[in-house]
Amino acid sequence: MIAGAMLPDDVKRLLPLTPAVFYVLLSLSSGPKHGYAIMQETNTLSEDSFQMGPATLYSTIQRLVALELIDEISDDSAEASRRRYYELTKTGRLLLETDVSRMSAVAQMAAARLVQKKQGA
Repeated sequence: MIAGAMLPDDVKRLLPLTPAVFYVLLSLSSGPKHGYAIMQETNTLSEDSFQMGPATLYSTIQRLVALELIDEISDDSAEASRRRYYELTKTGRLLLETDVSRMSAVAQMAAARLVQKKQGA
């Protein structure tokens, strides 16, 4: 069974993921983070090729929370009391894995096609 087949229809509609959704989910795949850390991780993961401002970040986070792809969690430490932390849900991880699998298949097909074209030239 294909992993994406287990996703709810309202979540399947997100495929293929936009860069903002992809990088938020990917940054949370290594553990909970607050908004600014998600933004910094996005810059690192994309090697600065994708910049996400606060408005895009927080509207994306709101949408992902509403779809139950990420959860807001509490952090009781004094330093973090004003920060909201987020973590990936099982459905969010499944969505990310489904899109990564899709992108991998596309990249493999494209690479094979380019090799064929090169050999035929």
